[in-house]
Amino acid sequence: MRSVNLMAAHGCRWALLAAVLSGLLPLVAQQPASADEPPAIPRCEVLPLPGDQVSLRIDGVERTRWHFGGNYPRPFFYPFRGPGGESLTRMGHPGAPNHDHHRSIWLAHHDVQGTGFWADPTEARVRQKSWYAYEDGDLECLMAVQLGWYDGAGRELIDSDLVAALRPDDEGQQQLELQITLRPGAQMESVTLKKTNFGLLAVRVARSISAHFGGGQLSDSEGRRGEPAIFGQSARWMDYSGSVAVGRGPDRQTAVEGITFFDHPRNPRYPTAWHVRDDGWMGASFCLHEAFTIPADKPLVLRYLLDAHRGPFQQQRAELLHAAFAERTGFRIARSTRPHRQYDIMRE
Repeated sequence: MRSVNLMAAHGCRWALLAAVLSGLLPLVAQQPASADEPPAIPRCEVLPLPGDQVSLRIDGVERTRWHFGGNYPRPFFYPFRGPGGESLTRMGHPGAPNHDHHRSIWLAHHDVQGTGFWADPTEARVRQKSWYAYEDGDLECLMAVQLGWYDGAGRELIDSDLVAALRPDDEGQQQLELQITLRPGAQMESVTLKKTNFGLLAVRVARSISAHFGGGQLSDSEGRRGEPAIFGQSARWMDYSGSVAVGRGPDRQTAVEGITFFDHPRNPRYPTAWHVRDDGWMGASFCLHEAFTIPADKPLVLRYLLDAHRGPFQQQRAELLHAAFAERTGFRIARSTRPHRQYDIMRE
C-alpha cells in the first residue's frame, strides 16, 4: 500500500498526513449516533450567501469564498485564509491600479480567439450560468458550477465546468483543489487559447508575502528561488511564503505562512510553465510557449491544488502533497438518482 511505503520513507507523522490527504484514511472517526443524539454536522460545509457568493467552511470557520456577481468581469475566490485565520491572498496589486483584475484566485486567459479575458478594460465576460451541486462532508466539501465565457457581442466562446473541493488536514491547514473543464461554446466546433503567458489560473498573494513589498520568498519544485530564476520555467509546483499578521489588538503577532500551487501530473503540458513576479503573484501559464485548440469532442480538463500552509515552505511536505494529489482521482458531475437533488459530484 502507498501508506506503508510512505511510512518507511518519511516516518509515521508524514505517512499519516499523506494517507489523510490522499483519502486513504478518514479525517474523523465516524461514530453512529444514538437515538437520543442529533445527527453529526460534517466538518466541511458549503453555504450559499446573498449577493452571488458561496462560503466554504471548515469546522464552522470560513476558509474561502466564491464570488460570481455580475459587478465583476469574472468570478474569483477571496479570501483564501491561512492556518492563522488571515487571508494569504489580496484583491489587486499593492501599487498598480491597472492591475485590479488580480483578484485573489481567478481563472482567465488573455487571448481566446482574439478576445481578451484577462484584464478589466474588456467587454468580454465570464459568467456563472448555474450551479450543479453543493456537497458537505468530513473529508472535503464540494462545489460544482457551470461558467460561460462570452465575447463583447455576447457569443459564448467557452462553456466551462468548475469543481472546487476544500480539504482540511490534521494540522490546521487546508487545500483548495480545483478541476477546470473547458469546451467550445454553443455552435462552435473548436476554440483556441492563443499563445500568452497570462492564463489560465493565477494567485495574487497578500502584500506581506510578496518578495518586493513584504520580503517573502518565491520557490519551486526544482529548487529555484526568485523571479529571475523561475519565470517561464517548468515546475511541478510553485510556492510563495512570507510574513502574515495574525490575531487582534495586543495579541497580534507575526507568523510565516504561504501557498503552494501544484500542477497535476495528468494535465496536458505537465509540468506547466509558470508566470511569476516578485511583486506578489504566480500563475500556471498553460499557453506560455504555444497555443492550444480545444475540439468539441475532447474537452480540456485541468486540475490544480492550492495548499495554505503554516511556516516556511517545506520540500518534504510538498513532495507528499504532490504524490497524494497525483493519486487522487478527479471529479465527475452526473444527474442524481437521490431524492431532492438534480446533480451529484463524484470522484472518478
